[in-house]
Amino acid sequence: MAVKIQSVRGMKDLLPGEIELWQQVEQEIRDVSALYGYREIRLPLLERTELFKRSIGEATDIVEKEMYTFFDNNDESMTLRPEATASCVRAGVEHSLFHNARARLWYMGPMFRYERPQKGRYRQFHQYGIEAFGWSGPDIDAEIIDVGHTLWKRLKIDRFAKLEINSLGTPDSRASYRQQLVSYFEAHHGELDEDSKRRLKTNPLRILDSKNTEMQEVVQSAPVLMDYLSDESRDHFDRLLGHLRDLGIDYEVNNRLVRGLDYYSGTVFEWVTDQLGAQNAICAGGRYDGLVELLGGREVPGAGFAMGLERLVEVVRLGDFQPESAAADVYLCMLGDEAQKMGHSIAQTLRESNVATILHCGGGKLARQLRNADRLNTAIAIIVGQSEWEAGNAVIKNLRADELQKVVRVSEIVVTVKQMLEARN
Repeated sequence: MAVKIQSVRGMKDLLPGEIELWQQVEQEIRDVSALYGYREIRLPLLERTELFKRSIGEATDIVEKEMYTFFDNNDESMTLRPEATASCVRAGVEHSLFHNARARLWYMGPMFRYERPQKGRYRQFHQYGIEAFGWSGPDIDAEIIDVGHTLWKRLKIDRFAKLEINSLGTPDSRASYRQQLVSYFEAHHGELDEDSKRRLKTNPLRILDSKNTEMQEVVQSAPVLMDYLSDESRDHFDRLLGHLRDLGIDYEVNNRLVRGLDYYSGTVFEWVTDQLGAQNAICAGGRYDGLVELLGGREVPGAGFAMGLERLVEVVRLGDFQPESAAADVYLCMLGDEAQKMGHSIAQTLRESNVATILHCGGGKLARQLRNADRLNTAIAIIVGQSEWEAGNAVIKNLRADELQKVVRVSEIVVTVKQMLEARN
């Protein structure tokens, strides 16, 4: 016997029985995106490595340690996308989506990062994201946050999600803050772990996001970025908080909140939950006003978020969201060759009337066929045997209610089935 081939570590199969919840979460995502006027964009999985080095930043964990990068047959460095904002900007610049225009875009699909797999974090994972280009005011920041808030309510997990928000200010104010932060951490160099000592030289703001419990005291005593904001940045942030209050969205200002990607500036936020352990962020985003210009476009402000679907689905499982049954409406049982021919015709008629129908294949006794129908949680069984074929009839049996089965003419099957399905709802 040949050796079985296992899936790649960190790459998870989504199987029947669990994919149905994913599909319904994804449908809520599509519906909410449309409610706010966002239009779908589909982006390649593979991009030139330079796109991510330039946008995310060469000193970030993603670029340094986590990207799936290889050289193709033309010796060009290619990378499986670790996130999609950079791809979205690249597409917008390449196809002139931002030329004298504003754009609200959304995307959904797989991303790839070489990380240690754990619950809610895989090496192939899925994200939903929205991006808004062309608006510089805090009103679009509030709208983006409200998209997430609406989705939580639709999925009935709003009680599990808490908004944390901060401002990184302008590049100039952040540069001034960075100098103070470096001086502070250098004075406490002996209290830093090895990862933070490395970040001190490359990306010192990321030290503020350290999860090392032994460093929390020194991190909490570090200078606060909010004290270095320009008047313009502070006004933007205050107006944003006002919009959130008007929308009825509770928030917590977290002065230690930073994002791990270099392109963020101004507003940053995370929706977090206490239902997932250490990996508590289910949605994160903010502003990236310089990213379009950095990637070869004109100066266009941008803002958006991304959420991991694996984590989102885990939280949805804990809530009150009741997914619709994924079972077919009808299971068609047939006994005999002539009945099978008639069954194919009945199934075709039902499907043309938008009734989901499973046609039994492989023959066998009626009891076995009905067991299959029950195992698949089908609502109705239609039975066609030799006598039914001869009379032009079919037996209809409600599998989810204590009712007597009935015999109907073949011409009446669609009407009868639809009446029974409507009665269930």
